[in-house]
Amino acid sequence: MVDSETTNDQENDTHYQLGQDNVQVMGLDIHNPVFAISAVVIVAFVVISLLFQESAGAFFGWLRPTMTNTFDWVLLSSANLFVLFSLLLIVTPLGKVRLGGKEARPDYSYAGWFAMLFAAGMGIGLMFFGVSEPLSHYGSSFGGTAMENGVRTDWAPLGGAAGNVDDARQLAMAATIFHWGLHPWAIYAIVALALAFFSYNRGLPLTLRSAFQPILGDRVWGWPGHVIDILGVFATLFGLATSLGLGAEQALAGLNFLFGVPVTGTMKVVLILGITGVALISVVAGLEAGVKRLSEINMVLAIGLLAFIFLLGPTGFIVSGFFENIGAYLREIVPLSNPFGREDQNFMQGWTAFYWAWWISWAPFVGMFIARVSKGRTVREFITCVLIIPTVVSIFWMSTFGGAAIDQVVTMGNEAVSSAAQPVKLFEMVKAFPLTEVLSFVGIVLVIVFFVTSSDSGSLVIDGITAGGKIDAPVVQRVFWAIFEGLIAIALLLGGGLGALQAAAVATGVPFTFVLLGMMVAIFMGLRKEYKMYS
Repeated sequence: MVDSETTNDQENDTHYQLGQDNVQVMGLDIHNPVFAISAVVIVAFVVISLLFQESAGAFFGWLRPTMTNTFDWVLLSSANLFVLFSLLLIVTPLGKVRLGGKEARPDYSYAGWFAMLFAAGMGIGLMFFGVSEPLSHYGSSFGGTAMENGVRTDWAPLGGAAGNVDDARQLAMAATIFHWGLHPWAIYAIVALALAFFSYNRGLPLTLRSAFQPILGDRVWGWPGHVIDILGVFATLFGLATSLGLGAEQALAGLNFLFGVPVTGTMKVVLILGITGVALISVVAGLEAGVKRLSEINMVLAIGLLAFIFLLGPTGFIVSGFFENIGAYLREIVPLSNPFGREDQNFMQGWTAFYWAWWISWAPFVGMFIARVSKGRTVREFITCVLIIPTVVSIFWMSTFGGAAIDQVVTMGNEAVSSAAQPVKLFEMVKAFPLTEVLSFVGIVLVIVFFVTSSDSGSLVIDGITAGGKIDAPVVQRVFWAIFEGLIAIALLLGGGLGALQAAAVATGVPFTFVLLGMMVAIFMGLRKEYKMYS
């Protein structure tokens, strides 16, 4: 039987013979040609978008619907495969494999680990869509609920006025949870597990190309690997830019709500620059003093805001809704996931295809960050914690914020919260609570700190990819990427607003879908080999 350490040493030797082509230039640890190509393209994109804002806006306005209309079935089918594969890993013997080897132990407590997982995973999104998406689905009036042999054939959320209020609420919440539950976290889990396993168990560098070593062999250190890493850089940057842009929109809406700060393009730029400056301080501080500490602060604030809304809102309604929403989600997940023969094209392309592309574009960033903090966990523990627990927390978050907002519309006739623009809905909802100003301020701070942790941890990830998987690359390199994350968000906001942000996420998420499919195959190959060596 082949010893696992011998195998790891052989693969390490292969890497060091073929992959050590980093060079030092002006304090940057450059992994040619990944850094050079990525940096040149990103700088050119920012300059062109800022110089030709009107043309850029028209292009992005065309890009998103074209991509989602063409590739919606690819995105939905792939996301379904990621969920099924992740669940199978939990129940099969492959789940016994430990990341880092049999003797490895976790570097972080469960509390610290969960805080970093959640802050990196979808913090800004939950703040932005926690109120707005349930209300959007509840207030829509898609098709009916045709049945065939007891199964829905054209699922679509019902408008509040189009049918039974309870049914409409449950369907709206099921649709929302579908976008924030198992599917996005399975996407993250695939990338994170691939990176963690091939880095900690095979001794390969912590970069995207390493996951393809079982498939590509030595070619992974050549141009095929360069292309994979470059795609990962682009996906990460534009996925982050989408989130940072959404965060800036909501933070500015909150500042306008509280202090009358004008909502202008100039103020958005100032806000992004200011928050990027804070992120740079965190980048320089490092993982322990920067991201970890900010993530824990964010977790405390998020739990506090959640508890306040839960306890002072319609608590009984939220509790009963939580369990009803889980049931509705499980009942509707199959028809919601169907990528073919759908009549509700707006829901499928306007919502689901965009979300899946967004999550996939985020996957290199979130996956690599999760991998860096997950050494010592078994595969079963890893998948359970990354997939199941965040899904339950997301359901409770959406049930609390979305449930409270829907209750205000139904029982209080609060039309302001339902008619407000997406970035403002959260602040309109908290008007019905005591300490409105305090809650709104906490909401703004949460968005900003989520912004900072996303930018900070995203810089660490891109830094690692462009430095060939090194985790101790020069700080100046992380600073470079943190600055350009902010500049991309500015360029997209000025060159088309939210539509441009979403178009960029879709355009990078679609090609990276095929990278994730390859990772899924590589994970199976690697875990099967590892399990045989351990048994």
